[in-house]
Amino acid sequence: MLMRTDPFRDVDRMFEQLVGTSSRPAVMHVDAERDGDWFHVSFDLPGVDPDSIDLTVERNVLSVKAERQRPQKDGVETVIAERPMGVFSRQLFLGDTLDTDKLEASYDNGVLTLRIPVSDRAKPRKISIGSNGSTRKQIQG
Repeated sequence: MLMRTDPFRDVDRMFEQLVGTSSRPAVMHVDAERDGDWFHVSFDLPGVDPDSIDLTVERNVLSVKAERQRPQKDGVETVIAERPMGVFSRQLFLGDTLDTDKLEASYDNGVLTLRIPVSDRAKPRKISIGSNGSTRKQIQG
């Protein structure tokens, strides 16, 4: 039995993963950067109601879930509907060096911004070393 496959099926699948479909929206895009003792993470969530954003941290896994719904208007006929709607989600695995108890979040102009401080235990600190002599020496660790 000879099976034929569509040579463009994989290309279509990759395109749908990038831009999403109406039934399965694309993942939200994210930027992350470190600025000194803080990590800044920004998620693109245009047109999302801030009340629909669910942000959780469990065992160093940061989960963001948000929903964008198309407004229903009586007597209005939709001609084009290309913007992805539905539930968007993203998970990030955070290192042990971040203090998620002090995480700060804000939502402005369609961007969810998180500020996560580096934990004190991950910052360099001086350690005093004793010796058999009477002088003590400090080494930065």
